[in-house]
Amino acid sequence: MPGVPAAPDELDQLPYAHLLEPHTGPLRPDQRYDTVLFDGLALTGPAAGANFLECAFTGVECDGAKLRRTSFNEAWVHSSRLVATDLADSDWQDSALLGTVLAGVAWYGAALRRVVFRQCKLEAVNLRSAVLRDVVFEDCLLRDVDFGEARLTDVAFPGSTLEEVRLGGAALTRADLRGAVRLGLADVHLGLRGALISTHQLFDLAPQFAQALGVVVKDG
Repeated sequence: MPGVPAAPDELDQLPYAHLLEPHTGPLRPDQRYDTVLFDGLALTGPAAGANFLECAFTGVECDGAKLRRTSFNEAWVHSSRLVATDLADSDWQDSALLGTVLAGVAWYGAALRRVVFRQCKLEAVNLRSAVLRDVVFEDCLLRDVDFGEARLTDVAFPGSTLEEVRLGGAALTRADLRGAVRLGLADVHLGLRGALISTHQLFDLAPQFAQALGVVVKDG
């Protein structure tokens, strides 16, 4: 997809891998972290306003971490878990999340530009009023993810499964849903304007469209 950065599968494939220095100690608010490796750490506590530039996160556990208004530029997150983490109003650019679980994450008001999600599981993630541009969800599971009032531009979901995903009030521009394995939308009639779907998906969604319009479909 044009505009989306390459997302290496291995740490040593990162262009800045040789510059990474291991992190020790807690995260601190408003701190700048440049070419830092966070490996196998449990990151908790407040770190609002921190800036992560060319950082890698491998096997990291974030449970209840306060990361509001943080900035991630060219970040690489692999095999990590973010649970009940506050990422509201955070900024992500040219980053990748691979094989990572995000559960109960507050991500509303965030800005994601040129971000790749690959083989991730997103459950009960709040992306309301977020801005996503050139974002790919590849082979992911999105369950109970809320994109309400968000803006999705050039966003794609190849190989992904969507379950109870909400798009109500979202503004979609070239949002490509055709590659989704399953298109389970909680409010299908409210948020699909501007989306690209396949004929097969249209047939699958037809009963929901009919119900929303008050149309009774009955043969015989």
